[in-house]
Amino acid sequence: MPDSHIATKPRWTRADVAALLALPFPELLFRAMSAHREYFDPTRIQISTLLSIKTGGCPEDCGYCPQAAEYETGTKANKLMAVDAVLEQARAAKEKGAGRFCMGAAWRSPKEQDLDTVCSMISGVKAMGLETCVTLGMLTREQSGKLKGAGLDYYNHNLDTSPEYYDKVITTRTYQDRLDTLEAVRDAGINICCGGIVGMGEDESDRAGLIATLASLDVPPESVPINALVAVEGTPLAKSEKIDPIDFVRVVAAARITMPGSYVRLSAGREAMSDEAQALCFLAGANSIFHGEKLLTTKNATVNHDEALFAKLGMQPES
Repeated sequence: MPDSHIATKPRWTRADVAALLALPFPELLFRAMSAHREYFDPTRIQISTLLSIKTGGCPEDCGYCPQAAEYETGTKANKLMAVDAVLEQARAAKEKGAGRFCMGAAWRSPKEQDLDTVCSMISGVKAMGLETCVTLGMLTREQSGKLKGAGLDYYNHNLDTSPEYYDKVITTRTYQDRLDTLEAVRDAGINICCGGIVGMGEDESDRAGLIATLASLDVPPESVPINALVAVEGTPLAKSEKIDPIDFVRVVAAARITMPGSYVRLSAGREAMSDEAQALCFLAGANSIFHGEKLLTTKNATVNHDEALFAKLGMQPES
């Protein structure tokens, strides 16, 4: 793990990041590769596995999400999984090479009795020698402290897009709500996993705004997931035009340059990417992936395919 997560300058403006995104592609990649090598071994990839521990029935209206209760997407609402069942999945993930086990619940915010169950999951996963991460919606400071006490390493809470584009995607919680949760988590001493989604109809300026916001937090997120929208039938964004692969690589490169000490993760949408596009993302500074055939409710690249790709590229999982 790098010793510092401080960006190379105190604040990144939207204009700063827009200028990066507009660089000639070879120059942008060179800068990203140079920043990456200052903090990381470019041949190593951090492996995480994500499990949906409570699926569907969410009261939020995130326009991309098949778990929102108001959308007809075919996603069945399920209760919170039992602790033993989650630990069984964690053991299997570790055997397949995962170093971090992430657990996601489709809640606006967790109820106290459910939070106690999640804390038991965290403690059990931590005892296996895996890093722990959860995403449970909005948190209070007291809830953040309880998760820290259970041994939580990372909390995922994405900003999704720029402040200016946010209300085009979500209306049931504000951008400030998300920032408040991040502050509560940070104050509890938990590492932050926070990124966004591209391909939701935003323009390049909004992509710059997202990266600038992330990079200008008092301490940038230790993990930055960059998602390409997986358009799910039944959601408001189902007909969104796919982001061009080169434009996606540009976003990854900008994240690496502005947050050089953070893990930049290829997340949702990777299953549809070509090997060549993924290789460019790794050159641009992506150094983390989600391993496993499913990301919450959507498909992911298979473990066998990932292993074959890493072998072709001469890359190995981070120990």
